[in-house]
Amino acid sequence: MSTKILILRFSSIGDIVLTTPVVRCLKQQIEDAEVHYVTKLKFAPILQANPYIEKLHFLRDKLADLLPQLEAEKFDYIIDLHKNFRSYRIRQRLHVPSRSFKKLNFKKWLLVNFKINRMPDIHIVDRYLDTVRFLKVANDHKGLDYFIPSGEEYNFKKLPGSFHSGYLAVVIAGTYVTKRLPVKKILETCSCIDIPVVLIGGKREIPEGLELIRHLKAKGFNLVGKTSLNESASLVRSAALVMTNDTGLMHIAAAFRKKILSFWGNTVPSFGMTPYFADPSSKMIEAGDIKCRPCSKLGKSRCPKKHFRCMNDISVDEAVIWIRETMKS
Repeated sequence: MSTKILILRFSSIGDIVLTTPVVRCLKQQIEDAEVHYVTKLKFAPILQANPYIEKLHFLRDKLADLLPQLEAEKFDYIIDLHKNFRSYRIRQRLHVPSRSFKKLNFKKWLLVNFKINRMPDIHIVDRYLDTVRFLKVANDHKGLDYFIPSGEEYNFKKLPGSFHSGYLAVVIAGTYVTKRLPVKKILETCSCIDIPVVLIGGKREIPEGLELIRHLKAKGFNLVGKTSLNESASLVRSAALVMTNDTGLMHIAAAFRKKILSFWGNTVPSFGMTPYFADPSSKMIEAGDIKCRPCSKLGKSRCPKKHFRCMNDISVDEAVIWIRETMKS
């Protein structure tokens, strides 16, 4: 008889990717485990090819429409890795043994508002895994998972011939402006390196992509707003190096064990969401002593202080040196 386990995590791309070790460890370490997962429909591409998930359930417009479907499954356990009002309602309705992820919101609030760091020196993946310790499930130290469905990879024949021997994937995406490296900094970095550049981002970054390619010309290939999530993931997987903001594709790159150069603006590594099990040569770059940082646990639409020093003070030289040296290794 199987053990049916329901995982709850509604968003976002990065957070869902960071839960994949929990999925894998549950499936592989509990005999006859049947792992189900609830998320929003728009995040289906992240999990639809995951071989450790028996069934996906999608939150659409109303939670009330989802609850009867979940009740009918007769789960043995619920693992709540989101811990909000919706996940609470699911746990209350299904009334089976459950465990909830500890979000540490008060400690994050202290760090953001008073710069008092009481955050534990532990990655969020390990905190997620603590939630299933009661089932005698342990970290297998195999990192994150990301599976691209067959037929959803990018068609690499579309890349210019000079890119086929290696390129730098530059992820300019970021849900919040204060998590994005400014165009000027990207251009300064890319102008000092010889490797071709593939620009990756979403529709909201289309203006930045157009500005960048206007300066990069044949050295760059602009795919901002032109690829699906899984096509972008395949571009990251095939890149020689990945240069990225603190965003979902950074965690996807870590799942592929890529060499990652990540930039940290208003968010800080102390929140525990750094690239997990990426290539050991990966590097995180932060500006110097910026007293107003972090100004948010997620991000903002503009710098509250109007100087945006957390990104404007990022060292281009440090980035260029890493790219050059890592390309040689």
